[in-house]
Amino acid sequence: MKTKLKKPEVLAPAGTLEKLKTAIRYGADAVYIGGNQYGLRSRAGNFSYDEMKEGVAFANKHDAKVYVTANMVTHEGDEEGAGEFFRKLRDIGIDAVIVSDPALIEICAMDAPGLPIHLSTQASATNYETLNFWHKEGLERVVLAREVGMDEIKEMQEKTDVEIEAFIHGAMCISYSGRCTLSNHMSNRDANRGGCSQSCRWKYDLFEMPQPEQHESVLAGDPVEDFSMSAVDMSMIRHIPDLVENGVDSLKIEGRMKSIHYVSTVANVYRKAVDAYCEDPENYEFKQEWEDELWKVATRELASGFYYGMPTENEQLFGKRRKIPAYSFIGQVLLYDEETKIATIQQRNLFEVGDDIEFYGPGFDHVSQTIHQMWDEEGNEIDRAPRAMMTVKMKVDHPVKPYDMMRKRK
Repeated sequence: MKTKLKKPEVLAPAGTLEKLKTAIRYGADAVYIGGNQYGLRSRAGNFSYDEMKEGVAFANKHDAKVYVTANMVTHEGDEEGAGEFFRKLRDIGIDAVIVSDPALIEICAMDAPGLPIHLSTQASATNYETLNFWHKEGLERVVLAREVGMDEIKEMQEKTDVEIEAFIHGAMCISYSGRCTLSNHMSNRDANRGGCSQSCRWKYDLFEMPQPEQHESVLAGDPVEDFSMSAVDMSMIRHIPDLVENGVDSLKIEGRMKSIHYVSTVANVYRKAVDAYCEDPENYEFKQEWEDELWKVATRELASGFYYGMPTENEQLFGKRRKIPAYSFIGQVLLYDEETKIATIQQRNLFEVGDDIEFYGPGFDHVSQTIHQMWDEEGNEIDRAPRAMMTVKMKVDHPVKPYDMMRKRK
């Protein structure tokens, strides 16, 4: 069984081709994307075959891998055309498909031999016997259910040879392994066929109805409770040693529908932490700046999920939430002239003269300054950049690079 310390793969989400390239530039060893069929993110920017080809070519150039999610629960008729779909993925050069439904697993194995199959987290793999079963069926990797604890992972690592992939950052589903029908009943959108409306994160109240046409909140006057079922997000940045030592082969970041600001920041942080531990485990030290960086893109509070015990009410969004420092992604560097120290920026959100800004890039490089002067594409001096995707020039005293990101505190 697996015993040697192995550097795990950092696996990032890529909802679009831009996010794919961003994730890889910022340190991801692999990305997972969705095609136009069989996935669970119908509202993500799913990839056409041509986009997959471009993404695979980019990944190959940077020694990275591309996986495709095909993890829907198939109803009658959903599986039609799946064989051709998997063959196209294989021929494009996709490194593996992530599947949960046994019917799709069998179709892929029969119709697209040579295309590796990973078991999706939707299949709720929570013990080593299950991992060994799927390994015997020919699967190379199992994505664990989010409900698995660290001690269970240790036992799996000791009793199976199949690769283990585990979620280490991002949203947590309030339902077991994401298998939920709230969305189906409340918005007629099938969660397990790609249409989840996240009903668990809606705002809820409790009403008293003395008459059919009357309703009064029972909670009136009490502190507002924004959500009644919503879980906090997961972050395992403080526990990289446990994940590595217990044999997790791939560290998976959630968030195919999130921005390049999120993808670049989270991939950057975990890349830095994983490299630091694997290069010198004995002298490894957790750095608070890594967690501080993750908070810059946090939308909810952060916790370690089920890894170290059952979550409590502290891991759910009840009542007043702690204040979360929020940053706004405002631009991306296109060019930098070292002689003039002028950076050319593609605007993504409003910024203006006087703003305190921060640049960051791959390798955890950070530069902070105040905007004193800037110009539009025609060289006219401007005091604000209000138009989406407009090109802006500004002086940046410290060198920056193309694809570095620019943000400011909200």
